[in-house]
Amino acid sequence: MSFERYADDAVIHCASNRQAVEVLDHLKARMADVGLELHPDKTKIVYCQDSNRSRSHEHERFTFLGYTFRPRLAAGAHGHFVSFAPAVSDVASKKIRAEIRGWRLHHRSESSLSSLAEHINPIVNGWITYYGRFFRSRLYPSLRNINEYLLRWAKQKYKRLRRRTTRARAWLADIAVREPRLFAHWRLGLTP
Repeated sequence: MSFERYADDAVIHCASNRQAVEVLDHLKARMADVGLELHPDKTKIVYCQDSNRSRSHEHERFTFLGYTFRPRLAAGAHGHFVSFAPAVSDVASKKIRAEIRGWRLHHRSESSLSSLAEHINPIVNGWITYYGRFFRSRLYPSLRNINEYLLRWAKQKYKRLRRRTTRARAWLADIAVREPRLFAHWRLGLTP
């Protein structure tokens, strides 16, 4: 059987439901032989539904290494079709937003935009490289949060922008036009 594993997590590929049940039974027996057991909530048989496999099953999605694998609409040479594909998971997106919030950019009024970019770009590049590999657009809502914190930073730093959200957004958008590569997420077109 082909499979992927990372630490104690694994995904085993089977050709049929019967084969999957058989493999699961053998796996449970093997684990019991060495004094281990499979996690009952994490261990399940998932039906990889797509355009070629249209039946239904109790489980049609799973999360592995920060990606959620599920049926998704994809574009091909002959139009759109359903593909069983990965994208950043909701849990990973939530962690990304929590980390962005933890940077507290809006409280760093002593910093310049370029120093903020130096600080966050390596982290954001890592997210884009890892989670942006498949269905990158699912990562965009989380990355757009950075612009909101930059907007709050600008309003905190400059008195003339303090209570003028529209003016602050225009000021930040103007900088994004002049320096579109300043922030890693701006390079993807996620400008204010």
